[in-house]
Amino acid sequence: MMSVKVAIAQKPPVLLDLEKTIQKTLDTIDEAAEQNAQLLVFPEAYLPGYPTWIWRLSPGKDMALGSRIHAKLRENSVDIKAGDLDSICDAARQHKMVIVLGMNERDSEYSGTTLYNTLVVIGTEGQILNHHRKMMPTNPERMVWGMGDASGLQVVDTPYGRIGALICWESYMPLARYALFSQDIDIYVAPTWDSGDTWHASMNHIAREGGCWVLSSATAMSGSDIPDDFPERDALFDPDEWINPGDAVVIKPFGGVHAGPMHQEKGILYADIDLEEAQKSRKALDISGHYNRPDIFNLEVDRRAMPPVTFIDDD
Repeated sequence: MMSVKVAIAQKPPVLLDLEKTIQKTLDTIDEAAEQNAQLLVFPEAYLPGYPTWIWRLSPGKDMALGSRIHAKLRENSVDIKAGDLDSICDAARQHKMVIVLGMNERDSEYSGTTLYNTLVVIGTEGQILNHHRKMMPTNPERMVWGMGDASGLQVVDTPYGRIGALICWESYMPLARYALFSQDIDIYVAPTWDSGDTWHASMNHIAREGGCWVLSSATAMSGSDIPDDFPERDALFDPDEWINPGDAVVIKPFGGVHAGPMHQEKGILYADIDLEEAQKSRKALDISGHYNRPDIFNLEVDRRAMPPVTFIDDD
């Protein structure tokens, strides 16, 4: 038995404020470390918050407002190359913790403008083990984020198991799931903005299909969490509403709730998991092993990075 203490955070960010949200992230890491957590998961686009306003703006009618909000999001997005994650990486190293963290990432290398829905896995030595950009933003999300490539379809080794992750509705892409399942995955992380019974049913399906632990969380956020300086705040949000209930959950390999869901609570869900249960669960169903038919089906995944330009210069 190899027991790992996992933690899933579903606290609200300081929406559109990167500096303050990074501080909340560091505070949450310290809080989880006090409870001896070894793996800590944050929600989708946590830095500096999921763009929930896009589901409330009228297409064609609110273009000016949408542009104002997007400009503020871009100004507060994460530039990894500029060191925006350094303090979080330092905290992971200090606490010997693996951290899975979602963010709005700005492409500073090429366009300097396009944003991506990005997830990183930070290792216990403070290094970024995997950098994954959401391959297909969902519906109005395409007005916010560009499409990522497959270079992040990786399952990485950590002291606390082999970890892979897909973002929100990427978990509804069967071939993307299979790409992770075929890399000896122990823990499947699904940061999301989705919640509720239908999403949890999907997480149970994935745990059964992949024979792995599944950790999922949205951001628990109410209208009162929206900062006062958010553009047209009162027109878009009701201070008394639950914008998202969170619903953090831990699902056992082959299905069944192990911890949670944590509903309408702004906090951290903790659970102790046995990594060996993932291997044991695949005795009956191993879809990339004995339950596969490679003579019939073949999946090829191009994980090469796909930059928008290649420069050929003189030496």
